[in-house]
Amino acid sequence: MLKIGKTSPRAAVGPPHYPAHPLTLRKQTLRLMKLLGLLGLSLLWLLGHPAKAQQLPELDSVPMLLTSTAIQVECTQAINDMYNFKFGRAESIFQWLRRKYPSHPLPYFLMGLSQWWKIVPNIDVQQHDDRFLAYMDSTIQNAEVMLDKDEKNVEAAFFLAASWGFKGRLYSERRSWTKATFAGKRAVKYMELAADKNELSPELLFGDGLYNYYAIWVPENYPALKPVLWFFKKGNKELGIKQLEQTVQEAFYTKTEAQNFLMRIYADENQHERAFQITQYLYQTFPDNAYFHRNYARALYTRGEYLELEQVSRSIIAYIDEGKTGYEEISGRYAAFYLGHIYRIIYRDPARAKQYYTRAVIFSESIKSLDAGYYLHSLAELGRITDKEGDVPGAWAQYQKILANAEKKHPTYKEAKDYEKKYRAWAKKNKTKA
Repeated sequence: MLKIGKTSPRAAVGPPHYPAHPLTLRKQTLRLMKLLGLLGLSLLWLLGHPAKAQQLPELDSVPMLLTSTAIQVECTQAINDMYNFKFGRAESIFQWLRRKYPSHPLPYFLMGLSQWWKIVPNIDVQQHDDRFLAYMDSTIQNAEVMLDKDEKNVEAAFFLAASWGFKGRLYSERRSWTKATFAGKRAVKYMELAADKNELSPELLFGDGLYNYYAIWVPENYPALKPVLWFFKKGNKELGIKQLEQTVQEAFYTKTEAQNFLMRIYADENQHERAFQITQYLYQTFPDNAYFHRNYARALYTRGEYLELEQVSRSIIAYIDEGKTGYEEISGRYAAFYLGHIYRIIYRDPARAKQYYTRAVIFSESIKSLDAGYYLHSLAELGRITDKEGDVPGAWAQYQKILANAEKKHPTYKEAKDYEKKYRAWAKKNKTKA
């Protein structure tokens, strides 16, 4: 087998940098709404964590359960298990915490967060929605009781803000804009209640960092949103990045969440090496997290590191075939496309490439992702390979799917229209109905 080393992204065999698929007005609107949801979420993140630690006390004698070192020790492995998609092991610890502190919002919030990460690999799958919302509602109910007893209870306000914020995030993904707006307002209300009553900790710094960055990034990239942001305080991108970096260094609960956002932010800021380092760290630390797994594969593809990419993509496909938790069609679409590219460009094996491109198409069609670049370019590659095999009708069948689903400005659309002329000429010559 041909040995492949690290390949320069600029090398002739490097990954094709396909033009972005132009967004329809509807998609632009949905993306803007999600960005607003993200901006709202950044206002309200989440758990108070003063630096001074203490022994595990009873609920009634501790103003903040999150200050307990003992709780952190008990939860460390569980949180790592959660991010590594070992949900059963993680939730057994969260349920232990729930039995020990049945009236405290923390265990319910952690159980809700576990449901959230079951949603993340494919945000369109709704089977975990009800349990997620139920746990966040239980968090809210318990936090409201705490706040009724003590209107200055900062921890209760934090949990209320965080729970409403996550509910708003899910509602925005479900296009339930009225519910999302209501949840966002409630979240901001409770965050403001807590803002002046507790010294900023690394956990709180996460939300502050997100806000400072995206309050500038959003209007820079979406000028139409500038009027909306007049009602928000001014941000600071550089400060926001520093705050997120500090969160990574010092936080307990929000370290991984901060890394997840920094991975994207560094890429947006053209700090690609730093983005890759975080992507690689998250995959190596949580190798069974399907979301981190596919992000690492995507980063390797962009860098042209095909030796590692082949192994990583094969493992994604294998996990899907095994039915491993979190591995589904979105990850499969990425991995199959990358393997098709490797067999076409590196191994010069069009038959194997065709197998993987076909699988990328099947994955895409199973989740009805018919206008995505991975689907359209897989079809185009199949069309080219099939045409070289001399099967003009078979190639035309692939290009017809492109014409049915691609925007007219998409590069594969023009290729498909050009092939239509070839097919019609072939059909006329062979006296076949076009």
